[in-house]
Amino acid sequence: MQATAVTALFVAALVLSLVTRVWLATRQIRHVAAHRDAVPARFSASVTPAAHRKAADYTIAKLRFGLVTLFVGAVLLIGWTLLGGLDLLNATVRSWVQPAWGDMAYQLALLVGFSIVGSLIDLPGEWYATFRIEQRYGFNRMTLKLWLLDGLKGALVGAAVGLPLAALVLWIMASSGGLWWLWAWLAWVGFNLLLMVIYPTLIAPIFNRFVPLEDTALKDRVQALMARTGFAAKGLFVMDGSRRSAHANAYFTGLGSAKRVVFFDTLLQRLNGAEVEAVLAHELGHFKRRHVLKRLATMFGLSLAALALLGWLAQQPAFFAGLGTTPLPQAPAHALTLIVFMLALPPFVFFVAPLAAQVSRRHEFEADAYACAQADGAALASALLKLHEDNASTLTPDPVYARFYYSHPPAAERLAALPAP
Repeated sequence: MQATAVTALFVAALVLSLVTRVWLATRQIRHVAAHRDAVPARFSASVTPAAHRKAADYTIAKLRFGLVTLFVGAVLLIGWTLLGGLDLLNATVRSWVQPAWGDMAYQLALLVGFSIVGSLIDLPGEWYATFRIEQRYGFNRMTLKLWLLDGLKGALVGAAVGLPLAALVLWIMASSGGLWWLWAWLAWVGFNLLLMVIYPTLIAPIFNRFVPLEDTALKDRVQALMARTGFAAKGLFVMDGSRRSAHANAYFTGLGSAKRVVFFDTLLQRLNGAEVEAVLAHELGHFKRRHVLKRLATMFGLSLAALALLGWLAQQPAFFAGLGTTPLPQAPAHALTLIVFMLALPPFVFFVAPLAAQVSRRHEFEADAYACAQADGAALASALLKLHEDNASTLTPDPVYARFYYSHPPAAERLAALPAP
């Protein structure tokens, strides 16, 4: 493997992914703008022209800002790699930390330093998306104080959860020989399964308030649905999503006996009992059709392949040199290896997105069919229409863009398969 070949392959993947992203985004912008003033006939009786225009404008605003962040991200990626930013950070952290605290502290500090720098760079974009775009279209309900507090909590939780895992992986890399990637994968799988169990009760409440569902009629309706579908959950909860956003949602969380059903309060404010039941039946469809297990298996399988690839690349000096980094002499390069791989992978993984989106859309159709069998299909269609309007989702996406990115079928395709509301 030649360093120049690595550089050329990386640059080619980056440029091709950028060109493709820009082409898709501009297609979507043009298509949505061209259909901004005309509600599709299928929705003319249920969607107002004003709501349709709002969805178009919101979609275009996010896409245009996404193009800005796309180019900023590309520049930062080049800066971290080919322009030597990561090399400089690595040398600086090592000179400050390793002499006094040792190798493990130096490697953890490198991971933390990289995360902090990246988070600080991302802050202005996150602020603009929340307090300009989301605010302009009436979705943001966060104060600046809450936004900053969420960021601080996220950093502390990330450190409390991520640093022990990082230390374990770094120790495995240093002590397990050529098959370190297999043992690291097993540790990562175990960690993720544990996180799915503890997240609902230990982590999620740090950010949101969860209270038991108190609406007796709705609770009876939901419990009857769960009983006839053979689904067991530890509880039904309402989350204060309205503190942060006007967007509505419902989801399952947890694993095994720790599963919970969570409704956003915004969802309950918008949908009636039959519609909530139908939305929940759709989510149950994902479990009954084993979509959750299939996604977990896919994620674990792909992560094993990625770690196996990293195990090989870590032994190739050209991998580092071709991406603008040089492991420091007499210093472990395991943390550096992880960061370089994390930076190099996205331009290549991007081209797998259409396949993942296609599988996800098929799962959504299957879950809709299950919901129609277990609840009122017309109520599901009515709920989807309300959620599309409340979330300002465009009803007229560009077909190519939708096939590439959409994890859910476009509204017209999805509703065509359901009874009319």
